[in-house]
Amino acid sequence: MATFEDRVLYQGDPWVRVDTLPRLLAEGWRRTLMEGGVVSVVRTPFQWSMGSPVIEIETGGYMGDVGLYVPEVQLPEALALLGFHEEEEAGAESGSSGAEATRAEDAGPGGGQAG
Repeated sequence: MATFEDRVLYQGDPWVRVDTLPRLLAEGWRRTLMEGGVVSVVRTPFQWSMGSPVIEIETGGYMGDVGLYVPEVQLPEALALLGFHEEEEAGAESGSSGAEATRAEDAGPGGGQAG
């Protein structure tokens, strides 16, 4: 499984990893975020991708795990669009800690440099 930093500097701004997930699922989440006005980027082990490279997907390009990142300032919007806040509230009502909501919420003050 690929490992990605929780926080990175990308194009000079802090970005936060929402999750690490298979490429096809990440691209679906990106579409949801885009429709809600949230910018996102996918990081494969090889490169950063701001656009959905349909030709890469159709030709069998990298389909493994990727990191899905959003600008730190848009994290609350991204989590709401993806339904994470709703899951947290439901978990709190049922007695769950809600700690599994996202890795992005656990992002510490450190930061990686996008390469």
